Parts: sequence; C-alpha cells; structure tokens
Amino acid sequence: MAALFTGTSGYSYGEWVDAGVYPKGTHAANMLTAYTRHFNAVELNYTWYQMPKAPSLERMAAQVPGNFMFSLKLTRTLTHEVDKTLWKDEAAAFRRAVAPLVDTQKLLSILVQLPPYFRRTPDRRAYLAALLEEFTGLPMAVEFRHPSWVNDKVFYEFERRNITLVTVDGPPLPHLFPRLDLVTNPDLIYLRLHGRNSAGWRSGNMQKQFDYDYSETELRETAALMTQRLMPGARAGALFFNNHVRGQAPKNCLRLAAILQAH
Repeated sequence: MAALFTGTSGYSYGEWVDAGVYPKGTHAANMLTAYTRHFNAVELNYTWYQMPKAPSLERMAAQVPGNFMFSLKLTRTLTHEVDKTLWKDEAAAFRRAVAPLVDTQKLLSILVQLPPYFRRTPDRRAYLAALLEEFTGLPMAVEFRHPSWVNDKVFYEFERRNITLVTVDGPPLPHLFPRLDLVTNPDLIYLRLHGRNSAGWRSGNMQKQFDYDYSETELRETAALMTQRLMPGARAGALFFNNHVRGQAPKNCLRLAAILQAH
C-alpha cells in the first residue's frame, strides 16, 4: 500500500485540551510534540496568515519523528491578496522559507487554496500557471473553491505538470467546487475534509463553518473513496480533517485511520 499521511489542518488549538485531545495543562509550545503521538502529518494553516520563516520551520522539523511530514498552506498574499508588483518576491520568500523542510525531506506539499471568487478567467489562468512555475520542483496541491475550474483542460495541465488536484469533502453547495475523485498526480493524492455544515458555511463564521462531526457511515464511505478510487496507483496520499471545532477533526481522523488500517 502507498504511504498514507493523515492529520488535521492545524494543531495548535487551546480548545483541544478541553476536548481531551491533549493532556490537561498542555502549553501551546508543547502541542506539536503531543500531536505527533497521534498523527504522522500536519497541515500548517498559520502560513496562510503570515509568511513562514525558515528558522521556525527548522525548529518544528526538529521536534517531530523522522517519518513525520508537513503540508503548508500558501500565504494569502499569493492566493487571496495578490499584489501584481510584489507576488514574485513573495513566492521567492516562501520558497526560501520551506528550504529546511525540503532539505530534511519533510515537505509533503504546498497547498494552494484559492478563494471562492477566483473564477476561471484568462488573467487568472495565466496567474495560476505563473505561480505554479515559481514553485517548479516542489510538490504542489491546488484546491479550487469556484466551480468554473471544473474543466478537462485544467486537469490535463495538472497531469502534465504533476500538480495535485485536491479532492474536497465539504457542504454540497452549488457555488462551491464539487468533490471530484480525480487523480492528476499519482505521486500524491490529497483529500481535505472540511465538514458538511451547509448552514455554517453560509454563515461566514469560521467556528460554525467547520463545526461538523462526521458520522460512522460517512467515515466508512470516505475510507472506501480512499481505498477504491484515490489510492490505487498512487505513490503517496495525504488526508487532512479541517473540522477543528471541539476537537472533532482529530477524533474523526483517528477513527478513519482505524477503519483504513482494518481494510
């Protein structure tokens, strides 16, 4: 079976102490170590809010086991708040920052999460192509939110460039990019599970948006998706739960991992 890396989107949540994910009294500085006792990968979300620093990532890499991997969300100045005169400098800075993870072979992927308003237009197609070009040689995964990107030409280009199309499990809302069980890069398949809280998603409140507890039936369906559709033929897989509220993400991830191990 291909290597499978499982975890959550972010790991530093104070409420996870109350939820029992971390032992009582766990300080934020010790959460990554506690997290690695359960999972072999993490998706870093803070790198979307601020440009990561190489020394910080180097310290994090030193805290985790040898087989532990990181996926980093690309900074918002490259996805949501793009300055046409500065973005190449930002891309170069991000690339320098992840160098410690590349050097230690702990970079699972760079996640390019594009905003809901990022419609497929000639200008945006050109920007995305240029952006991916700046990261040539690094593992890249792209998550679309706007459904206009459901297009065979997009998928063909991803296949040609070994770019991973992220499979998204989210609310079944018509204005969102749908879940596609499509493998564009067999080097890495990537599944993100946001929860299926349609009302919360519409609210715009992040706590409500990601407040969802997957049922046993839904987790078993997800396991079947992984084993029957996504993983066959893949050399590695990444699976991250983003429904972090009240510790639901780690709880669901551990249960799914157990189901997968039983297969």
